[in-house]
Amino acid sequence: MPTKAKQNGNQLIRGFEPYKEKKGEEYMSDPMRAHFTSILNKWKLELMQEVDRTVHHMQDEAANFPDPADRASQEEEFSLELRARDRERKLIKKIDETLQLIEDNEYGWCDSCGVEIGIRRLEARPTATLCIDCKTLAEIKEKQLGS
Repeated sequence: MPTKAKQNGNQLIRGFEPYKEKKGEEYMSDPMRAHFTSILNKWKLELMQEVDRTVHHMQDEAANFPDPADRASQEEEFSLELRARDRERKLIKKIDETLQLIEDNEYGWCDSCGVEIGIRRLEARPTATLCIDCKTLAEIKEKQLGS
């Protein structure tokens, strides 16, 4: 059995306490939806804070270096940061869409086959829209078409 310290450590790494279903609890009950809403809102807040940090970093670090190599290094660093923020911006949009699904009581079911996605899968990837079987099939198809 894990020690209390290990449990707390995992909780800090993951950022949330895994949901414990109550006996006979219906899938995507109000407490379950509240759990995922909380996870998604925390994730969105972290991403938005990272955007703010990037803006401040770029403002503070922007310099007109006389050496072309230094200037190129800084431009490359900023370019990488902006690419990462662009991916995060897209993720924030997906989080907003997922929060809307929760609000509309349409969250947690596979878009392809309609079965429950599963609490543990959703905790691992809260924006998941496919069950593990449909996702696996989609990845196999993608590999076949990509080859």
